[in-house]
Amino acid sequence: MPIDLTEATITAAVQETFAQAGDRQRELFRALVAHLHDFARETRLTDSEWFTAVDFLERVGRISSPTRQEFVLLSDILGLSVLVDQINHADGGSTESTLLGPFFVEERPRVPAGADISGGVSGTPLFVTGHVVDLDGSPIAGALVDTWHSDGEGCYDVQRSEELRGRPAMRGLLTTDAEGRFAYRSVVPRYYPVPTDGPCGEILRAAGRSPMRPQHLHFRFHAAGFAPLVTMLYRRDCPYIEHDAVFGVKSSLSVDFVSHEAGGSAPDGTVVDVPFQTVEWTFVLPAAG
Repeated sequence: MPIDLTEATITAAVQETFAQAGDRQRELFRALVAHLHDFARETRLTDSEWFTAVDFLERVGRISSPTRQEFVLLSDILGLSVLVDQINHADGGSTESTLLGPFFVEERPRVPAGADISGGVSGTPLFVTGHVVDLDGSPIAGALVDTWHSDGEGCYDVQRSEELRGRPAMRGLLTTDAEGRFAYRSVVPRYYPVPTDGPCGEILRAAGRSPMRPQHLHFRFHAAGFAPLVTMLYRRDCPYIEHDAVFGVKSSLSVDFVSHEAGGSAPDGTVVDVPFQTVEWTFVLPAAG
């Protein structure tokens, strides 16, 4: 390794240290070093700014947990998550993909069709009916459907774990039937701010940016012979539909939450004695590869 490196020579010297890495690792690290060094040179990064950035990243790591992914949120509010999704998931006729978000967890209950996944959380009843098909419109039986969302106050179960005593709510894992259909009951989600009590909140406040996310339902699909799909459905008339803090809204994923009066029939035929809402959507899975 050369000594007495200068501002003009240090980038190439660092890049050369990755010469023995695998092809893709070498490409990624060399590009990362180049862009980081160019950023520092272009902005004439000061010592104090560098220390502030390192302290920021340390605090992002400290606040992160299995149910609070601050690094994911950082990627989201900087638009990187959406950019990576756009690079890797051209729709090609399938349902458009979007962010996984920081509140997906593996510990979700497996539930039968039509189950109430609200976990006892109070709110306006919501009945969701989905149809999962391939690019030709043929139903996909046996597809795994993860779904999760916030409650009527804009909180996820992992944000109310003490009140819920750790039990899951407003999330579940379903399986499509022979006609590619799935259904569940829950409560209508509300728009909400992304967490602002951590380092990412400092960025939003410094930029004068809204922390709000529009009302939405999360979905993740897996089916044999098809590529995985992570997507959301956004409430079309939500006041924050054009002000998503993480840049995830897409017109093709905007849907109507249809309101029904008390005494109306739910999609499963049961009579609901309070006002309720319904969402119905067809999801088209991308072909494998």
